[in-house]
Amino acid sequence: MVGTQKNSLHQIIMQNNTAKEKLQQGQHVYGILSPTTDPIVCEYIGYAGFDLYMIDGEHGAGTLAEVAHMTRACESAGIPVWARVRSVDEKLILQYLDIGVSGIMIPGIRTAEDVKRAVNAVKYPPIGQRGIGPVRAADYLIGRLNQLQYVEWANRNTVVLPQIETLECLDNLDEILQVEGVDGFIIGPRDLSMAMGYYDGPDHDEVRQKMYDIMAQVRAAGKWVGTVAGAAEQANALTAHGANIILHSVQGLILSAGKAFLSQVRES
Repeated sequence: MVGTQKNSLHQIIMQNNTAKEKLQQGQHVYGILSPTTDPIVCEYIGYAGFDLYMIDGEHGAGTLAEVAHMTRACESAGIPVWARVRSVDEKLILQYLDIGVSGIMIPGIRTAEDVKRAVNAVKYPPIGQRGIGPVRAADYLIGRLNQLQYVEWANRNTVVLPQIETLECLDNLDEILQVEGVDGFIIGPRDLSMAMGYYDGPDHDEVRQKMYDIMAQVRAAGKWVGTVAGAAEQANALTAHGANIILHSVQGLILSAGKAFLSQVRES
């Protein structure tokens, strides 16, 4: 009985990053970017069939304790949990990863040095400089994997996703794309449009074309590229231009589904 419980625990905690596996197989992945802190929402998204749940630690107000509860909820619903942290804060990134988050998205990237710091924070040696301890992500180092096996598994399983959303980042993009250890990039359309002088949002031809150009440049460098989409038609247009990762917002999902339902019932 003890052995059965132990194996079951490992299957829950040390789940493979299925979203990364799908990307490696050439598939698109569709996720939710959410500032909410309720683990039940994580379970809803997992059971709804999305490929990943992205905790928004930049604009959201969640604590690390709440991140732990959300991570457990995602694991129970069979959905990988990634997170957008607030900055290239190595110790904060370490804490997210130690909890069990398997992908890190970093906003505000400006230089190749920023990206190198991000890789160092996410990856264990010999790729990066992440510190190791008897933490949850490692089965507290009392599970089925020894330290070397866990380090190798974690380096394969984790994802590094810097965000492209500043003009300085665009100026340095050629150099940034050469940094080893990066899996892909996420374009932030709202901040990018602000940086381009469009303060009312990204719904402008020049912004869209800039995003398509960035996607082509990132894909040519052999990296995945993603962004956000508020509707299926927009998502399809983005994947047609090379996007591998599409993120919807949890509030946008509720709004669009709610409006669709209410418009139908109120018209009948």
